[in-house]
Amino acid sequence: MRILKWLFPGMKVKRWIVLNAVSLCIIVLGTIKAVAEFSANAFPVFGVLILILGIFLLIFSVKKMLKSFFTILNPRYEEKKLVEIVYKKRKLSRGQKIVVIGGGTGLSMLLQGLKAYTSNLTAIVTVADDGGSSGRLRKQFNILPPGDIRNCLVALAEAEPLMQQLFQFRFQKGTELAGHNFGNLFITVMTELMGSFDEAIKESSKVLAISGRVIPMTLKKVSLMAEHTNGKKTYGETNISNSKVPINSIHLVPENCLPTNDALVAIAEAEAIVLGPGSLYTSILPNLMVKNIPEAIMASQAVKIYVCNVMTQAGETDNYTAYQHLKTIKEHVNCKIIDYCLLNNGTIPENYLKKYKEENAYPVIADIERIEAIGITVIADNLISTTDYVRHNSEKIASLIMELLSTLKNKGINFIS
Repeated sequence: MRILKWLFPGMKVKRWIVLNAVSLCIIVLGTIKAVAEFSANAFPVFGVLILILGIFLLIFSVKKMLKSFFTILNPRYEEKKLVEIVYKKRKLSRGQKIVVIGGGTGLSMLLQGLKAYTSNLTAIVTVADDGGSSGRLRKQFNILPPGDIRNCLVALAEAEPLMQQLFQFRFQKGTELAGHNFGNLFITVMTELMGSFDEAIKESSKVLAISGRVIPMTLKKVSLMAEHTNGKKTYGETNISNSKVPINSIHLVPENCLPTNDALVAIAEAEAIVLGPGSLYTSILPNLMVKNIPEAIMASQAVKIYVCNVMTQAGETDNYTAYQHLKTIKEHVNCKIIDYCLLNNGTIPENYLKKYKEENAYPVIADIERIEAIGITVIADNLISTTDYVRHNSEKIASLIMELLSTLKNKGINFIS
């Protein structure tokens, strides 16, 4: 019998099994003694002492036995760390259901902040990228671009830091793999092994032990087409980003691509749907161009939030104010899918402004009155974090989102479908 294998030499659990049995016997004897003393109209001092001893030995032996198991399963086991992990996972599993829609570094950045509050996170990612390592793999292996997916997986990862570094490792020049990212190659191989891109993502999620889910918006191989104000059309995300002519509208090619069922279910069940931050025309709008997605967002009872970019993007949103970002979204989807807008009102250091000016990028003007005039509530705060570049502060944004949800919940507003 398999159960007898626990008694084999070297298992390091026999002593604790025996102590468990002994402590249970002591508890039984203590109970019997206490009842007998109580029946004799005497205070059951001796029986209670035996009972306490048995309970103490039982707790001690169970604790030691569990420690023996965990030490075998995980050589890096730390008792305090285990308690923290269990508490954290239990707490986060009761967190609110939040769907984040977008692509690029903005999406992965936001996920890093939100995962501290809930594990019920779903990242719905655009699959229109055609540049860099993702673009090369897309052409060579006829798969969906893995780059943005990879960034989201790493952002939600609970695996060891070394595993996260491995997925983000980029091969250097001078090799046939130059420019490729290990995580992109891994997802490509998993796609070949599993037979589908979505299954590859699920298996990769297990490898990185992610806290949440990452879903492609569509499984259709799509590309972007931009119509410019001068009537010209530009095809491909990379070409669109490099174009200097103002964009009038963005489209998917082919147009009638369907969303994944997982994406529709996640949107329907969400308590909050967050759009952005990210490139307006190449990260945010491509997701909203997928058939039925705007209608699904509008029908959801979730709180709909747009995180506006801090800086304009050369070739895409030159001279755009915050209002123009929102106006562009509304013009593309023809329905109201945003309730709240998070805006930065913090001051950007002068040395960073000079750096961005060289790239024709400038701070997005927070024209709050124009935004509120179209029925969108503005939450303005200092949202920036400065390292080499001006980025959104993921912790601050996540905190504001959770604070908003808590406030609405306290007011009795129901945003659960």
